Amino acid sequence: CPSCPQDCTCVWTDWIDVSYPDGSDRNGGDNETFENIQKNDTSWECAKVENISCRAEKFPDIPIENLGQVVQCDVNTGLICNNKDQPIGGIIPMPVCLNYQISVCCLPNRPECFTPTPTGTTSATTPYTTSTVSSSTVSTTTAMPTST
Repeated sequence: CPSCPQDCTCVWTDWIDVSYPDGSDRNGGDNETFENIQKNDTSWECAKVENISCRAEKFPDIPIENLGQVVQCDVNTGLICNNKDQPIGGIIPMPVCLNYQISVCCLPNRPECFTPTPTGTTSATTPYTTSTVSSSTVSTTTAMPTST
């Protein structure tokens, strides 16, 4: 049933790791961005990211906000970790990003999963969550749709 609503639910990917931080490059880092993933894996298709999960490869059971690194993990971009933003100390003694992995919940790339919003009517959009992780705080914002 190609037009059934359950066919438009997001599906989680396996853990994705297309970038590895170079410890000798202060301007380097680990960039598991959607743009980077698409460059490295042309078969990767994700019409819309509905949710994201990020973890450190060597510390998969520790939430990234507890690792003492400055990391951005969000549904709009993916994961970005810059070596230059890292504090000295923490879980590793050098200011270098850990190697991170992401898993995303993707909406299928089918027209029936995306309804265009006609002009002058109420828009119905799925809420999305953006998380920004730093060494001491995690701020999460949930954007809810607005009616016009």
